[in-house]
Formats: sequence, structure tokens, C-alpha cells
Amino acid sequence: MRTLIISILLAFGGSAAIAQERSPSDIFWETLRAHCGQSYEGKLADGIEPGDFAGKRLVMHLRACEGDTIRIPFFVGDDRSRTWVLTRKGGLITLKHDHRHVDGSEEEITQYGGTNNNTGLESLQMFPADVETAGRIPYAASNVWWITVDETTFTYNLRRIGSERLFTVVFDITTPVETPEAPWGWEE
Repeated sequence: MRTLIISILLAFGGSAAIAQERSPSDIFWETLRAHCGQSYEGKLADGIEPGDFAGKRLVMHLRACEGDTIRIPFFVGDDRSRTWVLTRKGGLITLKHDHRHVDGSEEEITQYGGTNNNTGLESLQMFPADVETAGRIPYAASNVWWITVDETTFTYNLRRIGSERLFTVVFDITTPVETPEAPWGWEE
């Protein structure tokens, strides 16, 4: 049916681009890109054990949006070691976690994550742990990360299936905050 519609549009001088629909992952991507350059403050979701995050300011910065890559440094107090890296290819999105030392070198546990296995929803993308992650961090083989984004909030979430492990941080994306210093390992 879709091919028939495209053929009709082309026959009457229309463009195939007009008939091309945006997938949910495309809309999700565009929503994120609309916030490029902005920083937002977050908080741990209710019921989450704060652990190393207790009493620390949580800030995300949609710092770099180039082509099919979005880099989002995540600051925990003065710790500038974490960056979420989203990459889009073939309609799918991959989430990786880039962890750096103060000198910019990679931490031992870094570059883990996964790729969504379908186009997801316009406001939700899920990333089950990939083979590389399972090999690098065996206890994280059952991890599922997901990101939600809508007009008011961005959430980053982690659930370790088969355990009580749950982590959620919620960012208010209606009120930008001052941009933090560059993450460790980045040039200004």
C-alpha cells in the first residue's frame, strides 16, 4: 500500500520525501536535538537509594550534536567523568557510557551500553545490554537502560533484570541552568 501511495505521488509530481514517514526514533532524536547546547538540573527519582549521588548536584548538558551522534555529559557534583553517547544508524539508536579519569584517559569500565532493537516510541527508547557489555561487565549482561523525553522532562533509567537494581534520574528540561565546565577528556 505504501509503495502505491508513493507511486501515485510521484506520478502527479509529488516527492517521495513527502510520503516518507518519520519513525518514532526519528521524532525522539529530533526532540533531543532541539535541546542541544542546553544544560538541565536533575534529581534522583523517589524510592531510589542515593548511594554515591547523595547530596550532589546532578546536571546533564546536551553538549555535542553532530550528524548522527549526540553527546550528553552527566555531572554528579564535581565529578565530570560520565558522558552518555547516543548514535543513530539505520533507524536504530545506540547508547554507550563513556567514563573518563580526571586526566581524560578512559576508565577501566567504559563504552558499555546497547542498541534499541526496534524504533521504540517517540518519547521512549530502550537499550538492552549488548554482547560487548556482557563480555566486558558480566554482571551487567541483564541491564536495560531507557531514556524518556517529552516537553517537560528527560529521564535516564537503568534496571538490572532479575535484581532490585534500579536507577532513575529525572531532569526538568523547561528551565536551563548554567553550563558546567567541560567533562574530563574534552577540549573546551
